[in-house]
Amino acid sequence: MAPPAPGWERQGVRVDVTIVGVPLAQVPGRAAELAALGVDGVFTAEGAHEAFFPLALAASSGLELMTNAAIALPRNPMHLAQAAWDLQELSGGRFRLGLASQIRAHIERRFGLTWSEPVERLRELVLATKAVFATWQDSQPMDFEGRFYRHTLMTPMFDPGPNPFGPPPVLLGALGPKMTRMTAEVADGLLVLPFSTARFLAEAMMPEVDAGLAAAGRSRSDLEMVCGVIVGVGSDEAELARADAGVRGLLGFYSSTPAYRPVLELEGWGERQPEFRARTRAGDWAALGSLVTDEMVGALAVTGDPATCARAIATRCGQLADRVALFLPAAPSDQTLAELVAELHRLGPAAG
Repeated sequence: MAPPAPGWERQGVRVDVTIVGVPLAQVPGRAAELAALGVDGVFTAEGAHEAFFPLALAASSGLELMTNAAIALPRNPMHLAQAAWDLQELSGGRFRLGLASQIRAHIERRFGLTWSEPVERLRELVLATKAVFATWQDSQPMDFEGRFYRHTLMTPMFDPGPNPFGPPPVLLGALGPKMTRMTAEVADGLLVLPFSTARFLAEAMMPEVDAGLAAAGRSRSDLEMVCGVIVGVGSDEAELARADAGVRGLLGFYSSTPAYRPVLELEGWGERQPEFRARTRAGDWAALGSLVTDEMVGALAVTGDPATCARAIATRCGQLADRVALFLPAAPSDQTLAELVAELHRLGPAAG
């Protein structure tokens, strides 16, 4: 395997692990265990449970906290600002507000709201949220008026006052060119979605990142890069078999979503997307993994023992990533996870 891309050691990449699926009552204990394993941070995603509450339970662990990602468009900037402000203070300044747009079907049919102009709506939502932060932190007048959001009132009763740790950064998940470019223009960080390949990141995303930064007069150092990676890691045959099955199931799910077709198209698998889509429409979710080829696993995920996975992650993300978010569809043993994190830190020592 090729050596890690230049820059991994220079940047001091940090490692985040999901706590999605951990029962709420167990979150504090599990977060403490992950901290002991050497993990740098934990993140949630919006799924069967709300994205913010588990992070409040994990705050006492000393880990960095991130929503990766909370669904932005059904929420109001004021709601997002309040949740983020409290988590930033509770965690001692270790919170990142990660947001994403979701897809039209979920916004309209699950949340029952209107879908239109997602890129412009999300751009304005970020700016509005930051305007609320500025009012609370720096006593700036609450005077934000846009096309989609309007915030012009902030009385003392509803003003929490300055955060002792400063406002939390706002990061956006992006895939398409317009969303990626906009993220580079206005957000504090980019959440690289886990359903991606090294080629897609290099050829499709990074040119848009550079264009967005240039348009806003910003540099790469102004945008934190969080690289999501689907990882199937194991230390023995049984663990590797479970990991492989989990990876294939998750890749099948993502492949069934039309929004992810650009990734498949770039790799030459675009014509296969309807196959995956047909299975979900038939309710045959269990069969999705069987459609995923070994070639797809090799390009879209990282699999193997801890050392192999760490080197593959470094090769894929090392030149660009400030953080790596590990999506683990089949949870490895704590020993295996600790070995993976330690190897990632060895390849690129954790900053701080």
